Order: sequence, then structure tokens, then C-alpha cells
Amino acid sequence: MSDFYIITDSGCDLSQDRVDSWDLGYVPLSVNLGKESKYIYADYRGLGVKEFYQSMRDGAAPTTSATTSEQWVEAAVPALESGRDVLMMAFSSGLSGTYQSSVMAMSELRERYPNRKIYSPDTLCVSLGLGLLIADVVRVRSNGADIDEALAYIEAHKMEIAHWFTVENLIYLHRGGRVSKASTIAGSVLGIKPVLHVDNEGHLIPVNKKRGRKASLEAIVERVAETIIDPENQDIYISHGDCWDDVQTLEEMLRKRIKFKDCYANYVGPVIGAHSGPGTMAVFCHANVR
Repeated sequence: MSDFYIITDSGCDLSQDRVDSWDLGYVPLSVNLGKESKYIYADYRGLGVKEFYQSMRDGAAPTTSATTSEQWVEAAVPALESGRDVLMMAFSSGLSGTYQSSVMAMSELRERYPNRKIYSPDTLCVSLGLGLLIADVVRVRSNGADIDEALAYIEAHKMEIAHWFTVENLIYLHRGGRVSKASTIAGSVLGIKPVLHVDNEGHLIPVNKKRGRKASLEAIVERVAETIIDPENQDIYISHGDCWDDVQTLEEMLRKRIKFKDCYANYVGPVIGAHSGPGTMAVFCHANVR
């Protein structure tokens, strides 16, 4: 039976249209702004994404809270009751406790539904890197793969999902412990922009530093051009921290270097954006190395 149910979370940064058309379950993480805590859904109900980024530009310092196992259980039960198997695709264990909550839910659900298959692989992906991996799983499901074949696909290909990031302001990464205070001060004075990636353990790691926005985008394009697999047969995904003009610029830069099928772009949602800040730019593709 290939009709298994896929559940993901706010860390995938997919649009509501894709969540709906791909029949995805969705577990929201929460963002804490001052004394308010808001669940983050794909349609940003309750906390508009532009409103969120403006609050950060105005000095807000949001924090995030992982999902609970109860949320994953609640999302999975209707599918299990209807006779479907369930594949949980949480974002990277290297960046959140959300994956662990999905594993706890999996253990509980296996006891309650011993005749159903329930899996929660560690995707080691985040933002539209996770979105891209989900797109692949949706495709193999539509081609007739069952849940075991989908799980095997994830384990075989998740290390191909390259994540390349740059940020506009280092202060947000400093708050999350990603860069030192000295680097943050120097970066602010000198206009240094880090280039980061998600490594094989699912952690966000600085790779190098460039002076100025254009240089950091050029560095990302160079990394993608050097490592992308079979570009003419794949889409490139771009996520952004409320900077649509840069999306268009980056897509044009990529197309000058690479012939690829299509480009899908969406916001870096508030869950990831709370740690990367306004002006974040990220590119995701299938590559021979992360």
C-alpha cells in the first residue's frame, strides 16, 4: 500500500498550498515574542511572517519552543485510525528537540497501533532543505512507493540535500551561539557576511566569511555550481527572511551559472527566522556533498 501519510512541522518552510496539495500533516512549533507565544502554521495564521520580521527589525528577540510528543500523536491518530501508515518528517535533530518528540510519539503509537507501520527518520534537514526532501518523498509515493521504500529513499538521499545560507546581521546567530561576540562586532563594523551550511550531523556551521551581501550571494552560487547533481533535472529551492528582491537577484545569478528546471521560493518561517533574522538567504538542492 503506497498511500501512507506524511507529517512534518513548522521547520519545513513549505507554503500552505503545498501542505494542502501534498496531503501533509503539520505539527506547529511555537515562537515566543515577549509575553506572547504563537503557534507557527504554514499559512502564518496568528503571527504574520512580515509582521514577525518587522518586530525583529524593531528590536524584538524571539525565542522558539519545540513540539511535544502529544502534538505528533494527535496529528497521526486520524490517519492510523483510517488504516494508513505514518511517516513523520521532523526537522534536524541537530537544531531542535522536535525530532526527539516525534520519536517519543512513534514509540507510543507503535504500542497503540501494532498493525501499522510508523517511522520517524532523522531528516537532518531544515527549512526548504526539509521541504525539498519532502517533495522527493511525495514524488516517490505518487510513483507507487510504499512507506518502507520511502524510508529507504530518505536514508539513501538525505545527505544529498545541500543547505547554503547567508545572513544580513550576525546578532541573531550570536544569540543562538553560532558565532562569537567578537565576530559579531567585527562583522557589523566591516560588513562581514558569513556563509553557512547544514553539515552531515544536521548542525548549522559557518564555512567562510565574505565582505558584503553581493559577495556572500556569489559564494553561495559558486558552492551550488560546484556541487549540484544533474541540475537540468532538478528544481532549486530558495528561502528568505523577508527579502523578496534578493530572491530574484539570487535566482538570476544561479541561472547564469546553472541550467536547472525550476525555482521554488518561500519565506524562512518564524521558527527558523527567530535564529537567523531578517535578510536571511538560503539555497537548497541535490548535491554530491552537503
